[in-house]
Amino acid sequence: MNIDNVLLLNFLVALGIGLLVGAERERNSQAAQNGTAIAGVRTFTIASLLGAISITVNFWLLVVTLVCVTIFSATAYFVRKDDDPGLTTEITLILTVILGGLAMSTAALAASLAVSVAIILAAKEPLHGFVKGVVTKNELNDFLVLAAATLIVLPLVPNAFIGPYDAINPRNLWLIVILVMFISALGHLALRLFGGRVGLPIVGLASGFISSIATIGAMGERAKQEPEIKNAAVAGAVLSNVSTILQLALLLAAINTATLRALAFPLILGGASAVFFGAAITLKSLNQKTAELTGNSRSFSVKTALMLAALIGFVLFLSAALNDWLGHAGLVIASGAAGLADTHSPAISVATMVSTGKLDAEAAAIPILVAFTLNSVSKAITAFVSGGKDFSLSFIPALMTQVLMIWAGWWLF
Repeated sequence: MNIDNVLLLNFLVALGIGLLVGAERERNSQAAQNGTAIAGVRTFTIASLLGAISITVNFWLLVVTLVCVTIFSATAYFVRKDDDPGLTTEITLILTVILGGLAMSTAALAASLAVSVAIILAAKEPLHGFVKGVVTKNELNDFLVLAAATLIVLPLVPNAFIGPYDAINPRNLWLIVILVMFISALGHLALRLFGGRVGLPIVGLASGFISSIATIGAMGERAKQEPEIKNAAVAGAVLSNVSTILQLALLLAAINTATLRALAFPLILGGASAVFFGAAITLKSLNQKTAELTGNSRSFSVKTALMLAALIGFVLFLSAALNDWLGHAGLVIASGAAGLADTHSPAISVATMVSTGKLDAEAAAIPILVAFTLNSVSKAITAFVSGGKDFSLSFIPALMTQVLMIWAGWWLF
């Protein structure tokens, strides 16, 4: 009789699943250590093979098998006398039967899930220690809010342009809210791991590639919430401008190198200015003592995130209105209006016009620089709205210097 190689391989995967999960349970479960375990490596291996054989014969046989294993596990649970009668081993035994059945149709997925289950089981102490000793109640609540905003609300938000001039996309604005909360949570995590003096500058530089405006808003919120780490938050906001320069250069290099060459010196001077100010403020924050985070600290502010989304929505409406009033004749004004919300989209449009021969590379510099300048205006407003007077007065001079250096680079070279 010929044996199907695929079928044999699937049975071997089911066998491996049972051995892997069973070995972990027999080694690490509390009941096994007390001698009261209902299942060890042999039982888990047989359970996995039982699921594989059952699904091979008939789907309903697998259902009957699951019912029988569930009854057996429930009976063993109630009969067992233990100071800590957890359900982990019983639930895992039932899951092993399912994974054994899944291995017969999707072996790779079943194996991946089995490895994940084994890792989760083996990481009992770190996970419990993290949840009970590291994560505070407020942080857990904030995580649930962020998860709900992403997984529940976002799919329900309309993904279409609405309102006057079709300028507002509710889904995009809600993504801004999620981004601000997410970046704030990253900043909070960095504070816990590295401290405020180092963590926020790192997060600012990295998050600037996602959204510099959202990063500035998150850093402003953090500075208002904890004034003692204001310098580190300002450094993170300034370094997010470095990410804007780098991302703009990469986009221009991908679309049209001639436009990049025309803007090379302005981008270099602007980037160098942001690096200088970011490094200087970071060094200043390193010499400043910061207090430890308290258990009452929050990962982010939903109110701040909503305010920034509303501000960006207003800017988008203003940009669309200016474009409609002025038409397509004023490329510079149109690019500047678009730049109020984002630097990269007008830069991409202008660079595309250069690549198609509709515009000279030298002439492309002005609209892109105007878009960058007006985007900096939006950043300054965001800094004031989110961080207040003290934060904005520390951040805006660095931002203005970057803009001046960019224009000086264009004028000189």
